[in-house]
Amino acid sequence: MYAQLTYFDRPRGPEQLAAADYAVQQRIMPATVSVPGNIRTYVLRRTDGSEVVVSLAESEQALIDTQKAIMTTSLLPGENPALLPGADRVEIYPVHEVFEHTGASS
Repeated sequence: MYAQLTYFDRPRGPEQLAAADYAVQQRIMPATVSVPGNIRTYVLRRTDGSEVVVSLAESEQALIDTQKAIMTTSLLPGENPALLPGADRVEIYPVHEVFEHTGASS
């Protein structure tokens, strides 16, 4: 299993966040669902709009194929590229260990 961390380090305002959320729902997610090997994605967002996206996949190649699928999409009508500056950095790691937390501690 592999994990990809995609960082959006800069604070983003409501207009940028709305544009990013629209892009994810309308363009990015549809492009990624057809890529085999993806397991799960978590979006971690701070109140200032900075964000880390954690994507888990069965292989490094699945993550690379997903990146390619996203990068080959065309902007939809009405999407403003100025509001979608892209990620600051992307890192891929092999998953070393997984810990399951099945119950709450007393």
